[in-house]
Amino acid sequence: MKKQIWVIAILATVGLFTSCGVSRQVSEAKAFGDCKYKIASADSVYLAGIDIREFRNIKSMGDLDLARYPRLGLALLRKDVPLDLRVNLDINNPTRKKAAINQMEYKVLLTNTEIFNGFLNEKIEVYPGTGSTRVPVKLSANVYKLLTNDATRDEFINMVLALSGKSGSKPTKLTLKVKPTLDLAGKQINYPGYITFDQDVTSDMILGINK
Repeated sequence: MKKQIWVIAILATVGLFTSCGVSRQVSEAKAFGDCKYKIASADSVYLAGIDIREFRNIKSMGDLDLARYPRLGLALLRKDVPLDLRVNLDINNPTRKKAAINQMEYKVLLTNTEIFNGFLNEKIEVYPGTGSTRVPVKLSANVYKLLTNDATRDEFINMVLALSGKSGSKPTKLTLKVKPTLDLAGKQINYPGYITFDQDVTSDMILGINK
């Protein structure tokens, strides 16, 4: 009889801790949704395997001398022009609660056209009152359609110039959408909807100037 009571007590305790654990994760995810986001900088930027800084002097597609950039010319012929970079995302927690998630889905749009998408599979914790937490995110995409589409070409070139660190380059607005994910008892639970914010891409991001 005592053994049965002991087992019931253990099971009740486990159930209590499990419930508390779920409640805690939900609370931390909600706090994550209340955080503020900003792209602090970008680095390691390559277009068709070429360091983006080599494109500082171009002003339009007509300035691209493919004889000088044979790798880009070949990529265009193959209709596969990879753009690879790392953005450093700063997350600030204005709440009084710890914010944390297990995984984050992200999308990046230029003129309402999706450029990047993917998942960041790592636990992210942002404590209140401690300043910004920096999260590096590696992005990679085939941007052939952006380069050849009249509706997106100019804005894409502007973004390339900004990412090259060209002084005086025109800012380009990106839309970022992130969706936190919880891991509850081995089951992935998505945050309802996306956390969306707009940000201008400027040469300051490459030069390391935060305004």
